[in-house]
Amino acid sequence: MATSAWKLSVAGALTLAALTSTARAQERVQNTLPLRTVRLYEVGLGYFERTGRLGKGPEVALPVPATHLDDALKTLVILGEGGKASVTGVEFSSSVSPSMGRALAGLPEGEDSITYPQLLRGLKGASVDLKTTREALRGRLIDVVEPAVAEAEECAPVTAAPGSSDKGDETPHARAPSPCAPSRQLTLLILTDRGELRRLRASEVIGVRPTDPAFAARIGSGLDAISTQGAATRKPLRVLAQSATPVTLGYVAETPVWRSSYRLVLDDAGGGVMQGWALVHNDTDEDWKQVRVELVNGQPSSFLFPLAAPRYGRRELVTPDEALSTVPQLHGRTVDSMWEEQSFGAGGFGLTGIGEGGGGRGEGIGLGQIGTIGHGSGTGSAGPGSTALSIGNLAAVGQAEGVESGVLFRYALPSPIDLRAHGSALLPFLQRAVTARRIAHFNGSGKARSAARLRNDTGQTLPAGPIAFFADGGFAGEATIDRMIPDERRTVAFGEDLDVELVERGGPRRDEPRLLEFDGDTLVEHYVRFREDTYEITNKSPSPRTVFVNLGYVTNSRVQGADELDFDTRTNKAMAVFQVGAKSQRAAVLKVEEGLRRSIGQSAWSSKNLTALSEVATLPATQRAALRAAAAEMRIAEQWRDALPKVEQAITSVRSELDRLRGYLSAAKTGSDGAETFTKRILAAEDRLTALRAQAEKFVVQRKRRAALSVASLAKLSRPAVAR
Repeated sequence: MATSAWKLSVAGALTLAALTSTARAQERVQNTLPLRTVRLYEVGLGYFERTGRLGKGPEVALPVPATHLDDALKTLVILGEGGKASVTGVEFSSSVSPSMGRALAGLPEGEDSITYPQLLRGLKGASVDLKTTREALRGRLIDVVEPAVAEAEECAPVTAAPGSSDKGDETPHARAPSPCAPSRQLTLLILTDRGELRRLRASEVIGVRPTDPAFAARIGSGLDAISTQGAATRKPLRVLAQSATPVTLGYVAETPVWRSSYRLVLDDAGGGVMQGWALVHNDTDEDWKQVRVELVNGQPSSFLFPLAAPRYGRRELVTPDEALSTVPQLHGRTVDSMWEEQSFGAGGFGLTGIGEGGGGRGEGIGLGQIGTIGHGSGTGSAGPGSTALSIGNLAAVGQAEGVESGVLFRYALPSPIDLRAHGSALLPFLQRAVTARRIAHFNGSGKARSAARLRNDTGQTLPAGPIAFFADGGFAGEATIDRMIPDERRTVAFGEDLDVELVERGGPRRDEPRLLEFDGDTLVEHYVRFREDTYEITNKSPSPRTVFVNLGYVTNSRVQGADELDFDTRTNKAMAVFQVGAKSQRAAVLKVEEGLRRSIGQSAWSSKNLTALSEVATLPATQRAALRAAAAEMRIAEQWRDALPKVEQAITSVRSELDRLRGYLSAAKTGSDGAETFTKRILAAEDRLTALRAQAEKFVVQRKRRAALSVASLAKLSRPAVAR
């Protein structure tokens, strides 16, 4: 009924205990080294360095949040000049799980709301100072009693609603008695220091404080564990060290991922200025004052590991054969009373013991490896490229010349920064001139995309991020770029170019076989496709355009007719480059030779097809001879195959005749001339059937043998040296 009035915040009920524990911890902190350097990694890690002198005391503190404690313990490194620092250990307050925290605070298990009676019962047996509405007491809390409803019902006045009155009453004596509602009151039983037993109602008590420092510290630790702010609570690491010279303490902690964004100002000379900005966050409770910030573009391996919290091993519970009680039988009663309970059928007294192992609960986090994202692309052609022919290498015109020279790239900001706690900042980390060619980019017929052919001339790896383009005195568009290694080139589209159009027209095609290759049950033909494609470009702009067109040819190709060729390693596509004047049209014809291949399955291995291939003058003479031999054997195999249906038809006819004759024989009288005639005819038909079956089997065997000889000739089509 009044349960809602009992609920109370844990921190509010035992604030004094928590403050006592925190104050004692702060008193032990002798010196906190200032933060000097923060190195941020793109995987969400930060390496923090604090540098300074240790001071007079033997302790130096690191203000580490509770959530970062495990990382700090497994990565803490202490650096002294000349290796002269002497370290004797690292001390910190133990971490406990929420369930262990409830146990330390004397609270029930689970995640339910904590009530005032539960808090008070957690102090049972403890020495406490109590303040009531009338006096102050010191003693031990014996118990917290919740009386039965019949004992606790008291009439509490209920205030009448505003404005309500009994206008019919003329005098106060005529009014009805005030209404009342039952109220339940907790009762605290106290044994005072003077040995007096006191009974106090909870409504009279305005404060309860445990006087035992150890007890208060235990409750404080429990409250830290179950508090919703426990994860953000600082847990100072006290490094016990001595050094006559300045020392540096470094440790790793989880930090927000730093992210990059770029601005590229294009000029008319095929270049531009690249500006790189880093978005950095200080999510700690500490202000950064004159801190050197380094941004690392790399992904060092790191993982979470539960290290700080105590762990307990599990032991088997072994109980004695005879169950012995932990409570004496005569505790609070006599033998006579026990005998009376048994005599009157009270069910006897069964005393059973329940034991539990005292281990803690450990929690582990399993980390899988972070896989990389693979990028793949097709050949951009109707057929796969040939590896036996060498026609050309379109990729050679655009291969990236640079590679990453190390695992990590580091960007050191030029000067220390100030950044308030839980603040963010956008910091410049790059400003370099780069090669940036403004182009109109096409990926087929239609409208062009405004783009830049960008080359990373910065000498550093550029992390992925958005990029804004500025040209002609204003904003031109924006896009995103993936990670770019030094000297890598990339086509980055940032808008629409409505003034340039492209119409692509396919021209005549001709295939010329060059090589044949036998691969198990497949015949592979390597051939060159000759084609002429026309590109009609219209530029309506008053300024000239450099047009890049994606080509759908395999890399093993030769292309003529473009002003220049380029290759995009990201899309695995070659690009034709055309210069188009202002307000003009241009029709360019590309003459293309593609090295392709296709497979010819067994179903297409006919003597006609093999003969046709053997007459192709562009095939090597040795392969043409092997094809002729294979065609000859295949022709004989086809003859045996074609003759087999006639024999099978004859077998069917003879079997029908046998069925008819056997019917006649069944109808004829035994020993008659008709029966004898039918018997002779049946025997002759069976002889013909046997001969036909032998002939059919011979045809099948001959066909298979000749087909095998044809395959043996095709197997001679081994790949020669790469043809040009």
